[in-house]
Amino acid sequence: MIIFPAIDLHQGRCVRLKRGQLDAETLYSDDPVAVACHWASQGAQWLHVVNLDGAFVYGTGELSSSNLRIASQIAAAVDISLQLGGGLRTLADIEEALGLGMARVILGTVALRQPQLVAQAIERFGAERIVVSIDSREGKVAVRGWQEVSEVSALELAQKMRALGVQRVVHTDIARDGMLTGINVEVTRQLAEETGLRVIASGGVASLKDIHALQEIEAYGVEGVIIGQALYSGAISLPDVIALVRRA
Repeated sequence: MIIFPAIDLHQGRCVRLKRGQLDAETLYSDDPVAVACHWASQGAQWLHVVNLDGAFVYGTGELSSSNLRIASQIAAAVDISLQLGGGLRTLADIEEALGLGMARVILGTVALRQPQLVAQAIERFGAERIVVSIDSREGKVAVRGWQEVSEVSALELAQKMRALGVQRVVHTDIARDGMLTGINVEVTRQLAEETGLRVIASGGVASLKDIHALQEIEAYGVEGVIIGQALYSGAISLPDVIALVRRA
């Protein structure tokens, strides 16, 4: 089980949102690089970095240059792997992100609206470097920074992505994200079991019980978990999570 501390970037700062709402933002640090170094020093092997400014702007083809610069600085400052999502709309965006030192990139809105781009990205960069983010609200896929909810189910999109050659997805239960209400174990298991994809769970981790619950379904293909609010609020500590995973 891979543990991914989350670093969400908004206007160059490290923040946390509740249910993806910018008006429910909590500022945790003006120095995201220092935050990344802190998680690395506590044993993280991966970081999950999100460019929120890119995620909330669709159709312009523009990414937040300040956030990308920070992501690049994080990659240079830590000797661990990074995955970056938020606002990646074109092959050029993906190439730029990978060139900044990201181990892999995460595609969200384009997976629903331009699935052919996902296939092209896999062909050019390889399936190990392309992850699809499937964010769902009441089972339906949400896009544009979770501002729009489609009629496509999370399972339907996951199966379509698998057919295109995707090997790994991040699944976020939006209603739980940032709320410390517990991970949606059943949906995570179903997604992994019915698609054969490797699934990284996200949204709602509140305690070590959530990590243990995910370990129990790891055999279905649950590969990791992204933890944000629980770490930043002190509800759980990263060394404790890593120790639990290592004991298993």
